[in-house]
Amino acid sequence: MNVATWLERAARADPGAVAVYRGRDAWATYGELATRAARLAAGLRGAGGLAPGDRVGIAMKNSPEYLVALYGIWWAGLAAVPINAKLHPREVEFIVADSGARRVIHDPPEVAALSAGTPMELAPADPSALAWLFYTSGTTGRPKGAMLSHRNLAQITYGYFLDVDAVSTRGRLLHAAPLSHGSWLYTFTHLAKGAAQVVPESGGFEAAEVLDLLQAHESVSLFAAPTMVKRLADAAHASQAPATGLQTLVYGGGPMYLADLERATAALGHRLAQIYGQGESPMTITALSKAHHADVSHPRHAERLASVGLPHSVVRVTIRDAGGSELPAGEVGEVCVQGDVVMAGYWNNPAATAAALKDGWLWTGDLGALDADGFLTLKDRSKDLIVSGGSNIYPREVEEVLLRHPAVAEASVVGRPDPEWGEAVVAFIVARGAPPPASELDSLCLDHIARFKRPKEYRFVEQLPKNNYGKVVKAELRATIAK
Repeated sequence: MNVATWLERAARADPGAVAVYRGRDAWATYGELATRAARLAAGLRGAGGLAPGDRVGIAMKNSPEYLVALYGIWWAGLAAVPINAKLHPREVEFIVADSGARRVIHDPPEVAALSAGTPMELAPADPSALAWLFYTSGTTGRPKGAMLSHRNLAQITYGYFLDVDAVSTRGRLLHAAPLSHGSWLYTFTHLAKGAAQVVPESGGFEAAEVLDLLQAHESVSLFAAPTMVKRLADAAHASQAPATGLQTLVYGGGPMYLADLERATAALGHRLAQIYGQGESPMTITALSKAHHADVSHPRHAERLASVGLPHSVVRVTIRDAGGSELPAGEVGEVCVQGDVVMAGYWNNPAATAAALKDGWLWTGDLGALDADGFLTLKDRSKDLIVSGGSNIYPREVEEVLLRHPAVAEASVVGRPDPEWGEAVVAFIVARGAPPPASELDSLCLDHIARFKRPKEYRFVEQLPKNNYGKVVKAELRATIAK
C-alpha cells in the first residue's frame, strides 16, 4: 500500500476539513492538500522526468510546503530522502550523491512551481517498495541510508496507536522538531485519522511560540528531543503559561535524564510519553506510556522512569551477548530487534547491512537490560562504554548523578586512556552559574555510585558539542582529551 493512500482517503471523506495550520491559521484543507500533492507528483513524473522508485531529496526547513513535497513524492510512486536543512553543504552533497537522488527540493517556491500543473492519479506502490531513505546522523563517520518501505511506515503508525497514544479527528500534530528527522514519522498518525497538522510560523522550535500554540490549539501532540523538552519546561516554569492544549508530548532521540524529566512533568503535567528507536527501526523499539509516567504509586516507579519502557507491540526485543546468545533478565548486552518496522538494510552498503542485520535481527549497537517485567533500561551505546580496571562503567549512570547537583545544567561523561586502569572517567560539565567545587561533585557521586565510577577529572565548558539533532557528539569530547 502506498502511504499516500491515507491522504487520498481523508480528502474524499471530508475534503473541507483543515489538514494543515501555519501557526494559528488554517493553511490547507484535506481537499486542497491532496490536490497540491497530486499536482506536485505530476510535476515530478512529467516535466521532471522521474520514474517510479526514483529518489527525491528534500533539503528545507519546516513549512506547510514540506508536507506537500512529502506527500507529492509518495503520490508519484517515488522515494523521499529527507535532508536536515542545517547540515553543511558538503554533508548535503554526500547524501544527494550517495542516494542517487534525481532531484532535490530546496524551498517553498520550488514546491509551488512543481504544483502548478494538472493533478495525476495516485500511483500504486508495493508494500516492500522503498518509501523513505533515512540517513543516520553520522556522529561516528559517514552517514548511512536506512531503507524504509511503505510497510515499515505503516507499522510505525500502528505501533503508535497501540502503544503510545490515541488520535481523534480533532487532534493536531505540532511539528516543532525537524520534519527531516523524528517529527516526520508522526505525520502518518494524524493523516490516517484525518486530523490536522500544525507547522510553527518560525519553521523550527521556539519555546515561547510552542507554548503559544499549545494555548491556541486543542488535543495537541508533538515529538521533541530531550533538549527541546528541557527548554520547553524551563520556558513554562518562567512564564507560568499553561499548556492547556497539550495532549501528549512524545520524547526520544537521546537520553532523558531523570532530573530533567521530573522538572518537565512539574511544568507540563503527566502528558509525557517516551519512545526509543533509531533510524534503522524508527520510533518503534520500546515505549514508556503516559500511564506508566503517571503511575507514581508503583513500587518501582523511579526505575521505570529511568527505563525506555516496554517493547512495542509490532516488534520483538531481546538482549544478546557478543556471541549471539540471548541473555536472561537483568543482564546487560546488546539490544536486538525483529519486526516489520526494521529497515531492509543500508542503501548501497552491503558491509554495514551485514554488520547490523544478522539472522533476521537488527543489532542496534545499544547496550541495555530487560527487567523481569519486560521494561528495557538502556545503559549506553556500545562505543561509549568505559572499561576501567576490568569493570564496565556506563556514562549515563554517572551523568544522571552529576545532574542531581543544582549547579550542573548539562553533563557528558567519556573515557580517556589511563596507563594503570585502561580508561579513566572524565566529566564535561556545563554549569548553571558558578562552577561547583569538584569536592561537592565527588561527594555526590560517592553517595550514589561505586567509587570506581567517580570521575577522575571534571572539565567545565560553556557548551557541549552537539549535532544538528541535539545529540552530544562524544567523539568530539574524546578528541579534546587526546589533544
